[in-house]
Amino acid sequence: MTVRLGSSLSALLRHPEFRTGVQEVSGVAPGLAAWGLMTGVAMVNSGMSVVEAVAMTLLVFAGSSQLAGIPLIAAGAPVWVILATSFCVNLRFVVFSAHLRSYLMHLPRPARLLAGYLCADMTYVLFVRRFPHPSLEPAQRQAELAYFAGSSGLNWVSWQAASLLGIALAQWIPSAWGLGFAGILALIGVTCSLASSPMRRVSAGVAGAAAVAAFALPYKLNIVVAIAVAVALCLLLESPAPSDRRAAE
Repeated sequence: MTVRLGSSLSALLRHPEFRTGVQEVSGVAPGLAAWGLMTGVAMVNSGMSVVEAVAMTLLVFAGSSQLAGIPLIAAGAPVWVILATSFCVNLRFVVFSAHLRSYLMHLPRPARLLAGYLCADMTYVLFVRRFPHPSLEPAQRQAELAYFAGSSGLNWVSWQAASLLGIALAQWIPSAWGLGFAGILALIGVTCSLASSPMRRVSAGVAGAAAVAAFALPYKLNIVVAIAVAVALCLLLESPAPSDRRAAE
């Protein structure tokens, strides 16, 4: 079993698509690393111990959820508010998982769980752009898996290395260096890359406007309001699929 797992991993690492995945993520890795560095500093500055911060970055591995939860933890918010906020912020991964199901269902469950842990915004976007449709051919499935492993692996290493560096240097890095601004720039870059259709651009604009309008709410609940308003509006604007229209008729 161990030998077979090792040979499978070795085949993925040698596959040309593994290098392609690494190369494509390397273009956005510096921005993600800046975001990870800022998140590491923010966790320690919010009052978390080094052990807690390291555990959070390794186990959670979700920058937007971590940044949404950190101020709530520091403010002593109820656990249900922290969990609800993190759930809403990461709600998009439910959609990502549903889409990736047809690509990954042939894998054993531990491999699917690992893929779910490693999946991030940029790796998902790059993956579905390179492989718009899942394949049933074993060779093509191997190519898809190799690309996913290369892009997700580099993304994970970039994020974790920068986060751990931020945790280690938090007490020596002055806030005047504008790490928060660097994180905002990284988020803007990720958001712009995801806004690839009119509906996505409308949802981003509506969510931004709602977040600003509800900024006075406590516990960062304006984020929850922004997500709810954007999802509700897009559901109203989205045209039903042809099969749904036929069923309704």
